[in-house]
Amino acid sequence: MVLKVENLTYRRVPGQLLVLDGIDLSLGAGEILCLVGPNGTGKTTLLRCLIGALSPENGRVHIDGEAATNPRALARKMAYVPQAAGDSGLTLFDTVLLGRTPHLPPLALPGHHDERLAHEALSRVGIAHLAARPFNRVSGGERQLALIARALAQQPRLFLMDEPTASLDLGNQARVLRTIRDLAADGMTVLVTTHQPEHALLLGARVVAISGGRIAAAGPAIDVLQPEVLARLYGTTIDVVSHCGNPVACVPRL
Repeated sequence: MVLKVENLTYRRVPGQLLVLDGIDLSLGAGEILCLVGPNGTGKTTLLRCLIGALSPENGRVHIDGEAATNPRALARKMAYVPQAAGDSGLTLFDTVLLGRTPHLPPLALPGHHDERLAHEALSRVGIAHLAARPFNRVSGGERQLALIARALAQQPRLFLMDEPTASLDLGNQARVLRTIRDLAADGMTVLVTTHQPEHALLLGARVVAISGGRIAAAGPAIDVLQPEVLARLYGTTIDVVSHCGNPVACVPRL
């Protein structure tokens, strides 16, 4: 098992309500798991607990069977892809090259091997031709692909992606989703948060639905993303639209 989370709980302030309450999940090699649920239910908080940015109150996190305690060792096994934001003047190549940092000795500079891996990562996501372009001079979709390339350069087993298609047009959403699908096809493990449940259907992913900091439903996307489950989760009527007999979209009814 690449990732195993057991009974993870987190609260921002002692004595206040739990933000995450008894979260259990696991992912194997080549799996995609989508976290869905309303705003403020703890999806991003869970990712931040997994990368060590927040300290859970209770629970255990294991990656490849080992406790996730050493930040540097953790960064060699797990890569975090945030939403594309910021105004960095670094080139896309230099942005991706930063992904090699966990593999370098302290104060060491990247070598030819690291540069080759950065170029390969840019090529893999289809933006090698933009390598010399500043990060703040490319589109939102290209920024997101660059952040995925940076994660690839880390050579992790596990990718954590926080709403990677947020604010992207349909074309760039498709590019990012195809990249996620291809990563899983190559045996990598991907955990994604999303506000678009239908993306889990398109990816053939497993789904964990979170509500009020707890797991409300879990299983294959085709089983979890049913109208009655979605209505309870989001508090409104949602139709699941099918094409050629396969569910492809979740549409709120006005």
